[in-house]
Amino acid sequence: MENSRSVSWTLFRYIVTEALFSFFVSFLFFFIIFFVNQLLLLAQEILTKRVPVGEVALLVFFALPSVVALSAPFASMVGLLMTVGRMTSDNEILVMLSSGLSYRIIFLPAIAVGIFISLLSFLANDVLLPLGTIQFNRLYRRIVFSTPALELEANSVKRFKETIIVTGDVSGNTIKNVLILDRTGGGERRIILAKNAELRDRGKDGLSLDLDAAFIQSSKEKARLDYDYASTSFLRYWVPQEDLIQAVSSITPREMSSTDVLKEIRKKAAALNILLEERLNRISAYAMKYEQSLRQGPDHESWNRRASQIAELQREILTYQSMRRDRSLFYYLLEYYKKFSIPLGAFSFVFLSVALGLLAKKSGQTVGFIIGLIIAVFYWALLLGGQTMGIRMGFSPFWSMWTPNILAMAVGLVLCAVRIRK
Repeated sequence: MENSRSVSWTLFRYIVTEALFSFFVSFLFFFIIFFVNQLLLLAQEILTKRVPVGEVALLVFFALPSVVALSAPFASMVGLLMTVGRMTSDNEILVMLSSGLSYRIIFLPAIAVGIFISLLSFLANDVLLPLGTIQFNRLYRRIVFSTPALELEANSVKRFKETIIVTGDVSGNTIKNVLILDRTGGGERRIILAKNAELRDRGKDGLSLDLDAAFIQSSKEKARLDYDYASTSFLRYWVPQEDLIQAVSSITPREMSSTDVLKEIRKKAAALNILLEERLNRISAYAMKYEQSLRQGPDHESWNRRASQIAELQREILTYQSMRRDRSLFYYLLEYYKKFSIPLGAFSFVFLSVALGLLAKKSGQTVGFIIGLIIAVFYWALLLGGQTMGIRMGFSPFWSMWTPNILAMAVGLVLCAVRIRK
């Protein structure tokens, strides 16, 4: 019995070692893809603004945790597929089963590797990513402080505190077709249009846009029909330095830890519940008015207001239903569930990877790599589709983020059951 246990432990270590080596190779592949996609493009945009190479390298370094968090689950799946596929095509699995060992000798190491990589990915996503983002934002703020023009680009929309700037084509420092939306110190809404604008870097004072042939319209918040307009051949518009700093300092839930995101979710949910309760009270009030009109009958003057009352009631109900699907809250919920679903994807892929790897006949390692890439693309498409449905259509954030994992595990378990029975 001791010899059997020794052999099993030896095989366990052998399979884990092979799986980790394949994981490392696959991880490098996915790491390079996400690195090029998310980091080199960013670095290229910053380099065009003459930012020092050393600071660009630091920005890239601080963004590495996001690449690690995304690469690990996919590399786990491809690595297991390559390992089990190679062992199957080389008849190593057949030898193990012929020696009296069960499929457990394959699944236990695979599960151990899946759990280890899931924990590693969660650590990168929940701990290293927020820390890296804090340093990233600090460095980026310093870059913007020294190069404010970095924030304005061709054909882009930029938000600075209470200001939105929409730019057209750029030739040197000249921008064509500029649209500015902002608020004045008195709280009025203002729209500024200009055919051309010259961007000037004013150092610590921020940015200035020298507008040619500008048109300005301003209106009061509560009286939109009360407005003023004017035109001028020249207008200098300022974007203060503090607005530039604030524009790059905000942290999205993706860069927060799961604990911080959960705190924000609870705050948003509490605030939303208060608004929903107020809306329900208004619905009840309109419903009572409508009921009173019906009870008082045609002889009462309120009878003629039934149509307007029911229209108001329907509007309030629609508003209430729309408020329940709060996009901001849904966005935070999606990111919260994503912080767990993506790292645990490494574990959910275990049974699918082993089952598909056992079906390999020849060139199991190569076939496993190709199949893994196809599944990774399909999995990522499901995640993006679920996120889109969650934000735009109000679909359940939980199911939006966890459906790909549940689907992968369900298919894997079914395929494993079919393979073991054979």
